[in-house]
Order: sequence, then structure tokens, then C-alpha cells
Amino acid sequence: MAKQNRDVFVNCPFDDEYKVLFNAAVFTIIRSGFVARCALETDNAADNRFVKICRIIKACRYGVHDISRTEVDGDPPLPRFNMPLELGVFLGAKKYGGPKHRLKSCIIFDRERYRFQRYISDIAGQDIHAHGGVVRTLITELATWLRAQSRDPNVPGGVAIADEFEAFTAALPEICGARRLGPGEMTFGDYNAIVVQYLTSD
Repeated sequence: MAKQNRDVFVNCPFDDEYKVLFNAAVFTIIRSGFVARCALETDNAADNRFVKICRIIKACRYGVHDISRTEVDGDPPLPRFNMPLELGVFLGAKKYGGPKHRLKSCIIFDRERYRFQRYISDIAGQDIHAHGGVVRTLITELATWLRAQSRDPNVPGGVAIADEFEAFTAALPEICGARRLGPGEMTFGDYNAIVVQYLTSD
């Protein structure tokens, strides 16, 4: 029997302001028995970023898309559309990528449930989940969706995972110290490995 594809493409901001939500999403994905993938997983200057994103989307059956930071920024103020673009690539792969890609499934987050209709009304038929910038809300919504995808009775609910994430976050500085990782040195690969080790250690 072919091994089930449990790779999850994470499409979200990577800046410091969003970091705790990103870490929470990755923790929830791993705790729910899936594999978190994103553009940060490799750092190769010879690799075109958009090509890399397309390659990851091709490999992932699932997607977590947060479009909450689609807003004007800079001088002159211009919209940030990276996340909607990557969402569009994912939905396009599902629609046109052939039989295997028609199995793709995703969850879409925004700050408010209907805010997206002001700038990307073409996805009005999608069910948008609002997290309001609240970590526990993101975790509970994402965990519920992942549990429905996995149908694994051993995966706990979102409230329990949110509690586990808080405990993990409190322990993270000590874990990084033991690994001799200084502030700001932890990569996506480091974080992934630390979460897996934390969740699988006795």
C-alpha cells in the first residue's frame, strides 16, 4: 500500500511579528502527525524562490494558507500579495494538476472571516477561518481541520495542543541553550527537529 502523503505546505508571513503564529502552526502540524513544509526549508541562493515554492506545493497534499497580512505597506503604500499568490498556485495545482493533485486540501486563515472579500473576492466560495491574531484560536482551528484530514483517534484536540504549545514555548530557551543555539540562530529546520524531538522524547 502506498504511503499516505502527509506533507503540509505552510504559506504565511515569516517576519518577527508573525513568528509566534508561524511556530504555533508548525507545532500543531507536527503534533497532529503531519510534516510541515515551507519556503524556508532550504537556503540555496542558486534556487529560484518561486520555482522552489512550486516544487514544495507539488509535493504537498495539504496546505495551510494565512492571508491575514495582505495589506498595504511601504512608501508608496503597496499591497503585499505573496500569500494570495501562493494560495492561487495551490488551488491551481488542485484544479489542473492531474488526478493526484485533485486530492489536495487546504485551510485558509485571515484576521477576520470576511475581510478577504475586499481584496480577493474570487475566493468568496471558500470557507475562511478567522484567527484574529490569537495563537490559541489558530491552533484550535488548525488542529480541528488536521484531525478531520487524518481521522486519527490518537490526535488530541486543539485546546490540548494549545496547552502543549505553551509548555513547549516555555521550555524552548533551555532546549536551544542545550543545543548551543543563540537568539536568532534557529532555522526552520532547527525548529522542526526540536519540535519532533520534544514530542517524541519520553
